[in-house]
Amino acid sequence: MKAFGTHIIVELSGCDAEILSDVDKVTKILVGAAQQANAEVLQTAFHRFTPQGVSGVVVIAESHLSIHTWPEYGYAAMDIYTCGDHTDPWKACRYAAMQFKAKQMLTTEVRRGLANDAGVFGHVVGRRSDGIEAIAKDRRLSVVR
Repeated sequence: MKAFGTHIIVELSGCDAEILSDVDKVTKILVGAAQQANAEVLQTAFHRFTPQGVSGVVVIAESHLSIHTWPEYGYAAMDIYTCGDHTDPWKACRYAAMQFKAKQMLTTEVRRGLANDAGVFGHVVGRRSDGIEAIAKDRRLSVVR
């Protein structure tokens, strides 16, 4: 059964605080991440908080990328959600982690828009394998290099 979309929940640790505080750099990185995923960027909205931190979203034809940063902790929380076969949200994820100079990345993949026989849509955490309906949790902790 095919999912409509892939949603990656991303926790980035040990990021460069200066980058996380700069709304222009954060915007450029998220737009670049969308482009790395082969997504079509439609619109952006970003805000810098006082004294620090950035929140924003890149709306793409295939869904969205969003971020919230805590420079004082070197932490960024991202959501990367893409639909369609021509995009690769994992490329966006890896690109952003590298650009923020993250030391570690924890990810959870959620496959969304899966219909059951009654036409009710749901989601699963992780990837399906061998046609088995039960899905194992798919959390990955990576060291970013």
